[in-house]
Amino acid sequence: MSLRQFEYALAVAEAGSVTAAAESLHVAQPSVSQQIRGLERELGVTLFARTPTGLVPTAVGRAFLRDAEVAVRAARRAKATARAGADELEGELVVAAQMGLGTRQLPGALTALRRRFPRLEITVFEEANPAELERLARRGVVDLGLMAGPCKEGLYEGHHLGDEEFVVVTSPEHAQLAGDRVELRVLEREPWIRFDHDSALDGVLRDVLRDNELAPTTVARVSQTATAVRWAAHGLGVTLVPTSAVPPGFEHLTRPVSPAVSMPTVAAVRPGAGPAEMALLEFLRKETWHYAGSFGSVPVA
Repeated sequence: MSLRQFEYALAVAEAGSVTAAAESLHVAQPSVSQQIRGLERELGVTLFARTPTGLVPTAVGRAFLRDAEVAVRAARRAKATARAGADELEGELVVAAQMGLGTRQLPGALTALRRRFPRLEITVFEEANPAELERLARRGVVDLGLMAGPCKEGLYEGHHLGDEEFVVVTSPEHAQLAGDRVELRVLEREPWIRFDHDSALDGVLRDVLRDNELAPTTVARVSQTATAVRWAAHGLGVTLVPTSAVPPGFEHLTRPVSPAVSMPTVAAVRPGAGPAEMALLEFLRKETWHYAGSFGSVPVA
């Protein structure tokens, strides 16, 4: 088996056809077909099934592709490290941000990273589900992650960036009546915009409501913090999000809560990380990270 075969198989899985995969790889279609057939013969299994909508991975194919993706990413990192010079760093850097953390800080840090390494490819995605983020980490897919709380089992090394304070977002009418801080108990009668049940954000909210003996009505559940903020601004309900996750233009609708709610923001970096990861960590440290200050915050584990 070769790394090229792994890359071709991953391209077919993503594109859903050999033709589309060949186009994305800028190679001839027969070359892709030949590599996939050779790979299946060597493995003695069928990796893809033909359906009316295109080629889809079989059960054994999905298992193979998971490990193939890890191998391809590892090879790219090795290539990037080997070529690391003053401005010659190449390859792909994958960043994952948990539940909206770093929404304001990441763009500046990534821009600075691109200036230092202009040939580096960067992929960023927001992962709300902590279990999925951990699964990606175990597969070696994520190079740097922004997460709440400590890293586990030595998979990554944690670097504390700051303590993120949570704020409540209300409609313009409510914001005019609110003081510097909003008592959580005052919000119990308000409908709440919450997040997916298995998301880290909803886990935070569950802990806050439980600790303050609150049981408000849930009016909606969303996947993205920006959606929750915009819906709250339109008067659908109130929501609780990290300060940095509030989109520009909505800051006047936010208030810190009492008791205060905050959590540590940690940059998780793989042990023995390369120059790209360490450079990004350096730039993230230079960004401003919101914190609860002297208000007596109540950390969320």
